[in-house]
Amino acid sequence: MNRVVITGSGTINALGQNVPETLGAMREGRCGIGPLKCPNVERLSIKIGGQVQNFDEANHFNRQQIALYDRFTQFTLLAAREAMAQSGLSFSGELAEKSGIILGTAAGGMNTWDDNYRAVYEKGQNRVHPFVVPKLMNNAATSHVSMEFNLRGPSLTVSTACASSNHAIGLAFQMVRSGMARAMIAGGSEAMLTFGGMKAWEGLRVMSKTACRPFSANRSGMVQGEGAGVFVLETYEDAKARDAEIFAEIVGFSMTSDAANIVLPSKQGGSRAMCGALLDAKMDVKEIGYINAHGTGTRANDKTECTAIIDVFGAHSDQLMVSSTKSMHGHLIGATGAVEMLACIMALRDGIIAPTIGYESYDPECALDVVPNVARDARVDGVLSNAFAFGGMNAVLALKAV
Repeated sequence: MNRVVITGSGTINALGQNVPETLGAMREGRCGIGPLKCPNVERLSIKIGGQVQNFDEANHFNRQQIALYDRFTQFTLLAAREAMAQSGLSFSGELAEKSGIILGTAAGGMNTWDDNYRAVYEKGQNRVHPFVVPKLMNNAATSHVSMEFNLRGPSLTVSTACASSNHAIGLAFQMVRSGMARAMIAGGSEAMLTFGGMKAWEGLRVMSKTACRPFSANRSGMVQGEGAGVFVLETYEDAKARDAEIFAEIVGFSMTSDAANIVLPSKQGGSRAMCGALLDAKMDVKEIGYINAHGTGTRANDKTECTAIIDVFGAHSDQLMVSSTKSMHGHLIGATGAVEMLACIMALRDGIIAPTIGYESYDPECALDVVPNVARDARVDGVLSNAFAFGGMNAVLALKAV
């Protein structure tokens, strides 16, 4: 079995349009959530989100590309370009044929859906652009990244709501570890901050009108975000042979299904996923110093996740640091685990634990060290990244420092 390491990372999200900007914001505990800017925002009950600001697609893509790329695809390509540049890899010959890409998204081309529904139903147009279908399909971003970087191996898109990117990264990890692939690009992308997207989420009554405050007793719900996170995974041997910079090693992955409720989380499902990741990584609970929590800021999710962590880690729970960076960048749904992976890498590589900001009052049902409001300097050798999605889809990754 191959050891699998991360040699490149890229992102664009509400905290920054690249990795250094994003990590800087996490270290500072800066909030990227603010007033939404979208058509008909005045008709929304929820008017805040973690929106990417000052983004002009014309600065990155030509007119022909813009006609083909939904916003979620644009985010993916920018994050992939950063990750590839950082890794120093290029794909040709046998390496191209043995390398691929797995990305996660929940909604795919939501902006394209929204724009064309407006054109047909609101404006009464009888035709739409011929590229609407290839622009909105969930695998569009995966396809365009594979074409830009000549990835000719296993390539697919995963859609498991909020666990999509963790599933994508985990499956890519398994392919490289097993030898099915030499290298993989993996991550996720989402751009749901449209009128239609927000109106649909309003119907669930899980959204906050003010702020995302995970684990705080006065939390009032989740806040949507947008963006992408992309990583380059390859074998440890290949990375060492080409003297690549290694940021972290992925050592375990587990997937479970609650098989219980379409929206309410199950403690047992989350517990089994964390235990499975530790077992796959051959790690003891005491080797984990930090957990990047799913931590949505909803009352049910936070309570259930904290209870699951305590069940799995027992007495070691008192030594764990657990934080939710959704408090800063919002919940990116299919992309959220990918952006949160950056906080895991920062913990392992830089010894900086990203905080849970917006924390105001202690909740005895969330009795963990949630790293409130201020980042912390702390050396950790092992971390978990939790993703627990609607539909009961759970995906947990375990990482180690190299």
